Amino acid sequence: MTGFGARLAAAKLERGPLCLGIDPHPELLRAWDLPVTPDGLAAFCDTCIEAFSGFAVVKPQVAFFEAYGSAGYAVLERTIAALRSVGVLVLADAKRGDIGSTMAAYATAWAGDSPLAADAVTASPYLGFGSLRPLLEAAAAHDRGVFVVAASSNPEGSTVQRATFDGRTVSQLVIDQAAVVNRSATPNGPGYVGVVLGATVFEPPDVSALGGPVLVPGVGVQGGRPEALAGLGGAAPGQLLPAVGREVLRAGPDVTDLRAGAQRMLDAVSYLSVI
Repeated sequence: MTGFGARLAAAKLERGPLCLGIDPHPELLRAWDLPVTPDGLAAFCDTCIEAFSGFAVVKPQVAFFEAYGSAGYAVLERTIAALRSVGVLVLADAKRGDIGSTMAAYATAWAGDSPLAADAVTASPYLGFGSLRPLLEAAAAHDRGVFVVAASSNPEGSTVQRATFDGRTVSQLVIDQAAVVNRSATPNGPGYVGVVLGATVFEPPDVSALGGPVLVPGVGVQGGRPEALAGLGGAAPGQLLPAVGREVLRAGPDVTDLRAGAQRMLDAVSYLSVI
């Protein structure tokens, strides 16, 4: 299998630079006239699969599946498999982060041979970037990707992420350490380790030397403006992957309307693939 960085670059070139979220919040299920049950969750996901099948990347928010226990995980497994079967790259938004054998177990689940393993997974580095080693190694061995949270848009995050150490902010240290992994693993191509950089982050850290993709959540109803993303954090052309969830999902439940909402957002950010 081709490495994740190369697969992502090819998918964005062919299908556009947009990551669509599957965020089955109970309020959205009710808005779609679906029950807040595993059956409602499955129906929600089936609609999203049909509507998003022609796009590059889809990001299921794992927390909304976990809320239903094993039944929710079963829906997540089916959703991941269905999206991948039609050529969509799946990014599991799990934000896992732990140490030692526990991190190794998470790595097996989300980046190994588990039914939950997608093309990529999000991770939290705030137990130390080195704690992610089992996940990074598993992802590399299985040609998957990891998006490490660097700078988030929530106000609480800045108390940690903008703290300084050795002359750099913590978020910058995360990015710099991800860059080291990318340079070592894929010195001549796009790396498999990306970072998460919120669309509304004040004074974003520098991602220009990352050598990997930058996931940019928070576009749309969370305040991020598509037209303002170019060059975020010094990003190179084609490096950014804007992520949108509720801005598109509120167009449902009609598949045609949902697909049209996704296409409008793709049109709004398509310039990021060429500048």
